[in-house]
Amino acid sequence: MEDLQRPARGSTAEREGHIKSVTAYCPGHLSGYFLPVIGPDPSASGSTGAGIVTREGVSARVSFSDEPSICARRFSASGNIIEELSDAPPLSWLAGKFPCSVRIQTSCTLPIGAGFGLSAAALMASACAINTLCDTGLSTRELTALAHEAEILHHTGLGDVAACQGGGRDYRTGAGPGAEIIRYFDVAGLVYAVNFGPMFSPGILGSPDALERISAAYPGKRPDTPEAFFRLSRLFAEASGLMTPPVREALAECDREGVPASMTMLGNGVFALGKEALEILSAHGEVFELHMADSGARITGVQR
Repeated sequence: MEDLQRPARGSTAEREGHIKSVTAYCPGHLSGYFLPVIGPDPSASGSTGAGIVTREGVSARVSFSDEPSICARRFSASGNIIEELSDAPPLSWLAGKFPCSVRIQTSCTLPIGAGFGLSAAALMASACAINTLCDTGLSTRELTALAHEAEILHHTGLGDVAACQGGGRDYRTGAGPGAEIIRYFDVAGLVYAVNFGPMFSPGILGSPDALERISAAYPGKRPDTPEAFFRLSRLFAEASGLMTPPVREALAECDREGVPASMTMLGNGVFALGKEALEILSAHGEVFELHMADSGARITGVQR
């Protein structure tokens, strides 16, 4: 991520007069397979594994407010609000780490809580925006660490924040945002996804039994090609014990047509590669078109 722009230092009143709001953006993340790593603290916790960073993520607009508040909205393709949340504990925790009171407004077009890495994207975008608005002066590494800690503490994700530091198809070699991440920019075709409803990530990531099953399913290999990524992801999905009947049915159809596909982690849905996937998944619900992201989180606007 590029160095963040910061307003001139001064009192809160001076800053409020200098900048009214800051908007930042962070891409989403499709996780194909992962190995949970629970260390002695959040910085040593997270996951190794592989995924695809998607251009479709979260935009966060942050402004000063006497009363801290959060508004998370999902919009339809036509711009209508189809989902709105005012309670997001990870975002509230994150905002409390900064020395100013803010209103956070996030927006996205993908389903929330469906395995698209939107929790991580909202945290990272918000952290970038608050840092600029409040002139906190935190480095990119420090902002990433805060967003990652929020995910770990609230059991909403393990490796998505780390992955969203950059674009491409990612392979995380260690836990935490400071570990080496190998990135491939080789997903030339479109990725399509369908969702069958929410999957409660904290209930899985906070369960020792579920984490044990997931760990046992981890393939332990680096996917050097998109084909290898989908193949290993699919093996992981089968062995993890997380597949729901609708996911299994959609994947079976992809198998019959030779379409690379797997289950969104952690989400009750399927993602697949190539134009043939669109027709197959369309029979199972609304299909979302996804593109590999070129880069990670960044500031997109400053209103003065």
